[in-house]
Parts: sequence; structure tokens; C-alpha cells
Amino acid sequence: MTAQGSDLILERMMALHPKVIDLVLDRVWDLLGALGNPQNDLPPVIHLAGTNGKGSTQAMLRAGIEAAGLSAHAYTSPHLVRFHERIRLAGELISEDALTAILDKCYDANGGKNITYFEITTCAALLAMARTKADYTLLETGLGGRLDATNVVAQPAMTVITPISMDHEQFLGDTLAKIAGEKAGIIKRGVPCVVGPQPDAALEVIEARAEALGAPLLVHGQHWHVWAEHGRLVFQDENGLLDLPLPSLPGAHQLQNAGMTLAALRHLGLPDAAFEGAMTGASWPARMQRLTKGPLFDMAPGAEIWLDGGHNPAAGQALAAHLDTLADRPTHLVCGMLNTKDATGFLKPLAAKADSLTAVAIPGEQNTLPAQDTADMAASCGHNARTAEDFQTALRQIHADHPGARILICGSLYLAGHVLRENG
Repeated sequence: MTAQGSDLILERMMALHPKVIDLVLDRVWDLLGALGNPQNDLPPVIHLAGTNGKGSTQAMLRAGIEAAGLSAHAYTSPHLVRFHERIRLAGELISEDALTAILDKCYDANGGKNITYFEITTCAALLAMARTKADYTLLETGLGGRLDATNVVAQPAMTVITPISMDHEQFLGDTLAKIAGEKAGIIKRGVPCVVGPQPDAALEVIEARAEALGAPLLVHGQHWHVWAEHGRLVFQDENGLLDLPLPSLPGAHQLQNAGMTLAALRHLGLPDAAFEGAMTGASWPARMQRLTKGPLFDMAPGAEIWLDGGHNPAAGQALAAHLDTLADRPTHLVCGMLNTKDATGFLKPLAAKADSLTAVAIPGEQNTLPAQDTADMAASCGHNARTAEDFQTALRQIHADHPGARILICGSLYLAGHVLRENG
């Protein structure tokens, strides 16, 4: 069966509810009940929420679990190239046949009722994972936490809250405290929670929620510490020091993601093999990913081409910091963003790092910022900004004007997905 089978069902699912985002859990509970409540039959769940770092931390957790000789399901969103990327069963991406069957089952069980695309596909993922043996289940929230469709497991083995910053304010609230309240909604009574570096306003909310529920916290800077020293990663908690390779995922911000991973793996009691495996075995596309082959690489011979899907102010700061660690080379940005994101907040930290910015619209995305709007915002932040018809044209223009330069394509995971599809 070709990918068209699942694609057609997914297209039908898109039409079941007119709103893309509608944060309530009633529809999810109804469908899960019709499916026999698969959320109660999952292998031990590690549930992740936060603004930045969820995907990278999940990737490191999976690498660590697998290095210990165990297996893990993993659920993440959005996908970059194919929907199948969202559902990993015992380490392997879900097959086309299995995906088509599980989507059909959920579509029929829903009976044509209103339900969002994310809600029904999350139910499909939970059903697939409940039917397949594994040692752990890694669940990443889509948006927020309290009312996220993944927040249906009564007693996970552990929760993880990655760094929280301003994002999705129209759905989660207009202050850090409000957003943290939504993210902290994944904390469960008596279940340990690993907490990454947080602003004080967010940490206060998390601590209050955990205290009310008697949930033990493992907080960065209090219960565990992580730092780089002499080209190695050093992690310390109450069990002592770990001296490990630096994370295979590029970027200084991955150090904190590694710290959360190690705190979780240690608390779960995994063997030493898990710790090094988490650092060396993780892979996560479109997070400071260097393109070293493919049609886009061939389009700009001699250029250094990078791709990143970060899209909020914290991601802009992380990208700027990573560019500082790279060899000195003229750097030119190709940027496309959604109109639901804080474009100015993302672009401002990058202004001093880039020689130019070429703005593009994201193909096929209803909520894309027009290229001219992105260019105008970039110019207001101090960028030397222009527009191009698409990212391929932008790449060719930059290469023609600046052969051998560094080109960073950034601003959205949706743009990153188009880039990866185009690059094969």
C-alpha cells in the first residue's frame, strides 16, 4: 500500500473540526472510550511539555533507552516530511499499512463527530502504541499541557518540563506564569518531574503545582547541574558526577536538554550505558542540521548550508549563540515564518550574526507571513533584508552573490519540512 492510503484518511480527518486548535479534552476522552481506552495499556510513560527542547530531549531519552538494550515508543509533532515520523513503535517508524489501519479504526470509531486533526491522530498514536510491546513510551505534548490531547495518562512513570518561554500566547496566556500553569498541567500526583532551566516566574508556578500534588521535583540548579568542561559534558546530582561526551546534537542549548535527559535516565534507574548512548546516539532533523548532500546542496557548491526549525525568541537566541561557536564565515539567512509567531522576537538576536536575510513565504501554509512582512520586520531589527519568490531562488541568489558563504534556512518547522522534502 502506498503513502496515499494514509494521506487520504488524514485529509478526511482535517475536515472533522473547523478549528485547527481547540483546547478541550472532552472529544479525546469520548474517542478513547470508543477505542477501549488504550491510554491505560501503554508501557511506562515519560510525558514531556515545555516551550523549547521537547523534541531534542525526547530524542536523547530514546537514544539512552535504546543504548541500555531497551525499546521505546515515541510520539512527536509536527512531522517534517511524512506523517509517519510522528509515531515510532519500539524504535521503528510506523509502517504505512499499520498507519492506514489505525487511522481507519479511529475514523470509524469517531463516527463523524467534531474532533481536531491533532486530537484524532493522537488517539491513533496511543492505540498503535498500546498494541505494540515496548519498555517505555515517550509522549511529547503538542501545545501546552493541561488540555493537550496527550494529557490522558493517569499515572505516567515521569514527567519532564523543558524550558518555558513566551509562545502560543493566544492559546496559553499572555504571561510566563499563565503559560507555565498550562505546561505544569502534565504534573501528576506523586509522579516525579524533571524540570529544566526556567525563569523564576515559571518555576514558581511549577513548584506550587508539584507541592499541591505531592510530586517530587528534580530541578535544574537545585537537584542536578550540567556544564561543559574541556570538551566534555559534566553532570552532577545526588548520585555523583558523570563525565560524558558532549551531545551529538549541535548547539550550546543542547547541554541543558542533555542535563534533563540524564536526570530522567538516572532517576529511572537505567544502567550506565544509557548515559553515553543518550549523548552520542541522538538524531533530530531540522535542529541545526547541516545539509551535506542532495539537490539543494548541489545548487550551491562550496556553501555551508544549515537548517533549523526554531521559531520563537528563545530559539532565535539559541541560534545566535550557536552561530558564535562556528568558524568565522559570512552568514546569510533564508527565513520564512508563520503569522502566529513572534517574528520580531525571533529575528532580533540574529541581526548581529547575519550579513543578510532573504525572506520567503512558506509554501502551502495558510498562516505564512508574506515574504515582504518578514523582510520589513527583519529590517526593523537591523537586518539587511530582501525577499525572494521561494527558498530555492533565495539559495541561488545568495550563492551567486556570495559563493562559499554560510547559509542558514530558518524560522519554521513547516519551512524546514519543505526544505527536507525538496532535498530528498
